[in-house]
Amino acid sequence: MPASKTTRIALYVSAFIIIALVLFAILRDNAEAITLKDAKTLLQNRNVTKVVVTKEYVYLKTSQNFFKIASSQVTPAMFVDYKVEVGNESNWLIYILFLVLFLGLGSLGLRYWQKLSGVSIGTSGIIKNVASTNPLEASSVIQATKSDVSFSDIGGISDVKAELEEIIDFMKNPKRYKSFGARMPRGVLLVGPPGVGKTMIAKAVAHAAEVPFYYQSGASFVQIYVGMGAKRVHELFAAAKKNAPSIIFIDEIDAVGKKREGQRNDEREATLNQLLTEMDGFEGSSGVIVIAATNKIDVLDSALLRAGRFDRRIFVELPTKRERESILKKYLSEIPHEVDVRTVANMTVGFNGASLAALVNEAALLSLRQNDFQVTIEHFEQVKDKVMFGKKKLQMLNDKQKAYRITYQAGKVIVATYYNLPFEKLILSNEHLTPATDEPLIKQEIEFRVKMLLAGMVACHIRYSEHSSSVKNDLDEAKKLVEQMCNEYGMASSLLPLEAEQELILKRFYEECTILLGSLNDVMQKVEAVLLERESITKAEVSSFLDEIL
Repeated sequence: MPASKTTRIALYVSAFIIIALVLFAILRDNAEAITLKDAKTLLQNRNVTKVVVTKEYVYLKTSQNFFKIASSQVTPAMFVDYKVEVGNESNWLIYILFLVLFLGLGSLGLRYWQKLSGVSIGTSGIIKNVASTNPLEASSVIQATKSDVSFSDIGGISDVKAELEEIIDFMKNPKRYKSFGARMPRGVLLVGPPGVGKTMIAKAVAHAAEVPFYYQSGASFVQIYVGMGAKRVHELFAAAKKNAPSIIFIDEIDAVGKKREGQRNDEREATLNQLLTEMDGFEGSSGVIVIAATNKIDVLDSALLRAGRFDRRIFVELPTKRERESILKKYLSEIPHEVDVRTVANMTVGFNGASLAALVNEAALLSLRQNDFQVTIEHFEQVKDKVMFGKKKLQMLNDKQKAYRITYQAGKVIVATYYNLPFEKLILSNEHLTPATDEPLIKQEIEFRVKMLLAGMVACHIRYSEHSSSVKNDLDEAKKLVEQMCNEYGMASSLLPLEAEQELILKRFYEECTILLGSLNDVMQKVEAVLLERESITKAEVSSFLDEIL
């Protein structure tokens, strides 16, 4: 709260207290009560200088004291030698004080109403105060929070934790580093795909360092009013410096820190310039460290990434198998289960921390719906595809359409099992079988995946000599992978691929897949029978069918 506002409030409170004390002093009856005998003695000795009669009391004033006696105890004959005044119950001073008190409260109420409604009263009447409703004039309150997330709540980040431990130690023991002539990075940039826990990591750093934590998203700085974003940045850094040592965390910083084109000076660029200025203005003793998160480091302005700003980058990748085991143990610790964590970790390739949390929660909810006493591996298998791809209801298919669908999925699951692609279970209603790989590096892995994507079409042509329109998504992905092999990965016959090279590669994969499925006709029939009965099949079941003939 600003000092001027605090002073005004103190003055208002003091004035009210003074008025209340004056009213109490005036209204307080300080006359001393006496007996009838004492009153007669005072009257007879001619010590009374003034007699005032009210409805309840008769007041006797002497040169030094003020006495009272109940009106019911006296008679008019006692005062025949005195001039008696009739006391007035009201007092004009009291009315004035009450009027002042009323006007004071009324003026405060009017000011509060003006502040809320954004109007002012002038000589021309009631005027809408546009400036008061402008966000530029409104001072946003930046509140720090105490983080309740610790590193023990986050699984699978041992490498990241080691990188951040010296920052935590610096915030706890800054003199150790200053005496050695070393300084900590002013900014730490957490880079990684969505859902890997970048925000939780920043909160854990604040919790371990036991310092205030200021959270802002990059989008919150981008405003339609010119100058508002820069003002918010300044207020954020001012609040953090005031409560140093502290941590500022800016999530999705790419929303405000994109590369500047230099063609125009819009609000976003003004906000970025303010951010750069604030980070340059850090003193070595400020005790403020900025942590930011992004999944698009390639779009950030180079000025943000230079030394002296975000000069330390920590890459938070998707969890490995061992890290997935650690994360799953955290989430399953309070859930009754009979699950081998390693099995679940094997079936969750490509899952991030948020997806693993959702998977465990969905499995627990399914267990409750089925009135089971604990979560089992079957629950995880049933909800895995729902977490990865979303729940999709199987369309109402006639017998012929369902037969095509079964053959299509059977061909895909057989080829995926044959090449040992990562999946655990196929569900007839799900178009996706294995998670898409964002950046495949091995040529053979890409070839196996393309063959799996073509296998459904091949199986339908072998069985029915035609296929349905459901091949669209798989065919589009297969074409895209082949195009990347030729034009981006250098996996064609030459570094400069021929015009028809993509078509030739697709044709070759299609023919190889046809030969493979043609030789596995018995396995195809068994898989189709299982899908017709249960509308699902596991990788282990398909593998057992293949082992019988291979």
